[in-house]
Amino acid sequence: MIEKLYTLREAKGLLGVSTKTIQRWNREGKIRIVRTIGGRRRVPESEIKRILGIHEERKIMGYARVSSHTQKDDLERQIEMIKAYAEERGWNIEILKDVGSGLKEDRKNFKKLLNIIINRGVSKVIIAYADRLTRFGFKTLEEFFKSYGTEIVVINYK
Repeated sequence: MIEKLYTLREAKGLLGVSTKTIQRWNREGKIRIVRTIGGRRRVPESEIKRILGIHEERKIMGYARVSSHTQKDDLERQIEMIKAYAEERGWNIEILKDVGSGLKEDRKNFKKLLNIIINRGVSKVIIAYADRLTRFGFKTLEEFFKSYGTEIVVINYK
């Protein structure tokens, strides 16, 4: 997802200041202005939100998975482990869980997690073990999450 860029005219309207003020803030390092390929100055949306004091909270999510319904006890252990880990750090979390093979990519809550990450709604995903998220391609998934600003926290490495 590419960040929205505002013209100086749009930025000054949103911030309630003059173009000269934005230019001065840029020289003083109070605001970051980027240049387009054509040399035009633009103000990133994140800079406007920062100056206006708008802080968007990103969620910390937990994810637990087992392969079959006979492993419900293990699922509950994973959930408790994730909750305890988050509590120790003072994090409020939402936990998603699935019953299904780690080889399947169509797990309902796994797809939900991916969707939230793609929309930049998650800062961290906590999992009990790396293979709970996926059986193969963990490093690839980790890089994918990182590209959306999401960190994977693995509590226990096997």
